Amino acid sequence: MTDSGVPASAPPAPTTLGELRDSGATPRPVKAEIRANLLARLAAGEPSLPGIVGFEDTVVPEVERALIAGHDLVLLGERGQGKTRLIRTLVGLLDEWTPVLTGSELNEHPLAPISVWAHRQIAEHGDATPVGWLHRSERFGEKLATPDTSVGDLIGDVDPIKVAEGRTLGDPETVHYGLVPRTNRGIFSVNELPDLAERIQVALLNVLEERDIQIRGYRVRLPLDLLLVASANPEDYTNRGRIITPLKDRFGAEVRTHYPIELTDEVRLLNQEAHTSWPGWAGGSDAAGGAAAGRPAGEQLETPLVPEHLVEIVARFTRLVRDSNHVDQRSGVSARFAIAGLETVAASAVRRAAVAGETRPVARVVDLPSIVPASRGKVEFADSGSDPDDERETEVLEHLLRQATAQTFRARCAGLDLTGLQEHFTGGETVESGELVPAAALLGQLGTIPKLAELLGRLGVPEGEQSAEQAAAAVEFALEGLYLTRRLAKDTDGARTVYGA
Repeated sequence: MTDSGVPASAPPAPTTLGELRDSGATPRPVKAEIRANLLARLAAGEPSLPGIVGFEDTVVPEVERALIAGHDLVLLGERGQGKTRLIRTLVGLLDEWTPVLTGSELNEHPLAPISVWAHRQIAEHGDATPVGWLHRSERFGEKLATPDTSVGDLIGDVDPIKVAEGRTLGDPETVHYGLVPRTNRGIFSVNELPDLAERIQVALLNVLEERDIQIRGYRVRLPLDLLLVASANPEDYTNRGRIITPLKDRFGAEVRTHYPIELTDEVRLLNQEAHTSWPGWAGGSDAAGGAAAGRPAGEQLETPLVPEHLVEIVARFTRLVRDSNHVDQRSGVSARFAIAGLETVAASAVRRAAVAGETRPVARVVDLPSIVPASRGKVEFADSGSDPDDERETEVLEHLLRQATAQTFRARCAGLDLTGLQEHFTGGETVESGELVPAAALLGQLGTIPKLAELLGRLGVPEGEQSAEQAAAAVEFALEGLYLTRRLAKDTDGARTVYGA
């Protein structure tokens, strides 16, 4: 099975209670199941939570200890720190398949029934009671907490139709179960826990401590078996009044998340999460190297390429925005800010290739400004007040983007002799670029470029994979770096950019 939830194997053979009992199967609590699978991964040297970037030495060990201890846990962190992603990854620690009574609303184990309905089924059918198999991807439930979430949504409520059929209010079979009981023998997540009304938080107390539920004043004894995980913003969670103290006390572990600490982790996260080509993308060429016949012109483009140095610029830009005193630190800057920015850069390169008739879209520095208008809504400014100044906020982001570009230039090109490129401008020549200027037109203005191979190497382009489009991306980055270090001049007019001495 893959952690994406796609079954890697067929469900086991037993289809009746008798066959299951003869196979030697025994029920075990979900937390014991998670603990055993986690310890097996650790012993094998495998990552316990694959796909989680930047938490390897901080958050992941704390989560591992909580799971081994059998604790319900709450993840505290600002938006976009990967809390929900981490919670959903926990599903991979469940057994791939688990037996359930066919038709059970509570995913009951055939050898450990808990409901009146299940006991009646087994009494009626005996060893012939039908058994199904539930994949681990179906053993996860989640609810985004909102003020209008009701007890019925999470726990359950009396079903008036069942009462009208003649059952009494005290009959457990009159209950329509909510999300929590329906995730029995699985993992249930409550996102943004403090947003739940107090009376709903109270309803979770018994689930956490007693593992039973109460509905409309009478108790339905259901020994629920689940791992409960919640997420919250630290400020909301710690503020008195947003979450009731007894509920906080029921969670066995509290784990703080964070944004990537190292730049390398930020880059890894971008490379893993950003979609710079898209589902159904039909780009590419045929075996002979020509455009695929019969496709619309826009689908004859190759897969977009975002060079390493541009990914680094977007990562540095995100970190600068997070650290800026103009940005509300309580709100944070989500990882989705960087991901959406990189995807926008790739889209800008594809747009240029389609308009200019290029077949290989390669992102360049000229595509970076598109990040600012696309991502501005993801940033909350500290001093914007009730009347935000859009122009000033844009200026702040543009300044930070230039700063990120300059930092990347210094990191990548320190000690590289670019005087040969500068000398092109000594006679008053200029080089025009722009978001719709193709690579060939840019390079054609410069002729032979000294130290180009070394520049490409500094920017992570392997030998043998160099192309005109990558060369144009490298040269434009060098020109921008020379401008930002005050060795060239630049004039920008809309989509047109001119470099000169």
